[in-house]
Amino acid sequence: MVRESPVTSCQQDLLLTGSLFRTDYSIYSVFRMLTALLQRAPKLTNVFYQVTGARFASSMATYLVEEEKYSFLKDLGLQRVNSGVYDGEWLAGNASTVKSIDPGSGRVIAEVTTGSEKDLERCLSAGVAAFEEWKKLPAPFRGEIVRQIGDELRKFRDPLGKLVALEMGKILPEGVGEVQEFVDICDYAVGLSRMFGGFVFPSERPQHTIIEKWNPLGLVGVISAFNFPCAVFGWNTAIALTIGNTVLWKGAPSTSLVSVATTKIVADVIKRNNLPPIVTLCQGGDEIGKQMVKDERVKLMSFTGSTAVGRTVGVEMQRRFGRCLLELGGNNALIINEDAPQEMALDAAFFGCIGTAGQRCTTTRRLIIHEKLYDNFVQKLVKRYNNLMQRVGHPLEQSTLYGPVHNQQAVDNYMQTVQEAVSLGGKVECGGKVIQRPGFYVEPTIISNLPHDAPVVKRETFAPIVYVFKTKNLKEAISWNNEVDQGLSSSLFTNNIQSAFQWIGENGSDCGIVNINTSPSGAEIGGAFGGEKHTGGGRESGSDSWKQYARRSTITVNHSTELPLAQGIVFE
Repeated sequence: MVRESPVTSCQQDLLLTGSLFRTDYSIYSVFRMLTALLQRAPKLTNVFYQVTGARFASSMATYLVEEEKYSFLKDLGLQRVNSGVYDGEWLAGNASTVKSIDPGSGRVIAEVTTGSEKDLERCLSAGVAAFEEWKKLPAPFRGEIVRQIGDELRKFRDPLGKLVALEMGKILPEGVGEVQEFVDICDYAVGLSRMFGGFVFPSERPQHTIIEKWNPLGLVGVISAFNFPCAVFGWNTAIALTIGNTVLWKGAPSTSLVSVATTKIVADVIKRNNLPPIVTLCQGGDEIGKQMVKDERVKLMSFTGSTAVGRTVGVEMQRRFGRCLLELGGNNALIINEDAPQEMALDAAFFGCIGTAGQRCTTTRRLIIHEKLYDNFVQKLVKRYNNLMQRVGHPLEQSTLYGPVHNQQAVDNYMQTVQEAVSLGGKVECGGKVIQRPGFYVEPTIISNLPHDAPVVKRETFAPIVYVFKTKNLKEAISWNNEVDQGLSSSLFTNNIQSAFQWIGENGSDCGIVNINTSPSGAEIGGAFGGEKHTGGGRESGSDSWKQYARRSTITVNHSTELPLAQGIVFE
């Protein structure tokens, strides 16, 4: 009898194992072959698991981008593995590969290859070179390009909005609304392209005129956060491009797919117009952000993120005399005065506290309620919170009103904050627990019975937690509003015109956004968006925020035949 060599036997077994995956066998046939294989030798079991395990692991690890349900991802040009570097051409990043996670299920959406410092250098060089051409073009022409970007975004508003919802975790209407913000700021920038300019001032000298001229800075860096992965880039880019700058973007690593998809839309417009890469992208980690901040070719750094990191960015930019635009933390209060329209205030508090699962910079984190209204108001708000639990779901489900937080770190921060608040004497009126379901879900939470100046209250926690306080009068409420380090958004509900003007005056709110009878959460593109104190002082979007992206020249023109000096000085 001739014995098979171990190698030959193993090869045959592997071939037979592989045949299990043919599609023309019945389930019964596959079962018989599997049984025969496992009876050949005990060691074959290991071989089987090594071979089939890898194949099953591969087939089981289906990413969302590969499923028909998420076909909108392919409409955006996304695939299983995506390049995260764009310098005029899409490049496979030479750093790590990031798996993008759906916070609503915990599943992988797709992967993005991130950039190394060499990749960043290519993007920096491309952006600087593009600036030399872009700045020479007339501002209205630049505005026309931004108009086309807005129109292209309109075409992809729904699929891109779905991606924002899927990758960030905000509900679908908020995801689509975020893309709409980008569209709106493009429209705004088109008008700006024919309007921005300086003043003409009278001179004290005869036949002299003083004028202002605003010129672009150069390459603008944008580092955006996960909570608004599309809009923040849009606010900066539409205005920066219109003024004549070029833009280098690094989006949050956990929302890299939004960065890639958005850049693809913008890049298509740029290429159709035969323009150089006036927008570049380098997805990456902290090392890429640090290098962007250090590089003197980046003339303005727009950073959105935590106060701690923003402080580091600000110090470094000041060290090298670069400019920075900081959009940092918020600890926003909504004050409900004795004469407030209560139902409106209740609606505003409900949305302000739980919108985006408490992960907006402008989320309402403190409710300061007049003592006469406190008990009834809190009772009604708790009832709304309890009813909300029926609307918890995946961000892409139409019925969902409250979705997940962004990741496990957010869940951990939420639980630590609730525990700290309780240890300080806080009472959980509702919520306070993790929701047991796939993904990263926590209960929206109301906490009472804490001092207005408790450490946990004065510290921003990026989670759906709101603290409620009872106040005696508006003066006291304003002082509580102002006592935190952050100064982003605030709101007063009142029907009293004197109270309203007290609120917006020099003795009122010290925030950058000071609303009356509307939520502190959210803003329109027409006004300047930003805050004071530890929020950073930066302003984006509307009003005269465009000035941060430009350098000002003051020009005195002598159109006489004499040379008089200012202040009447005679130099003879």
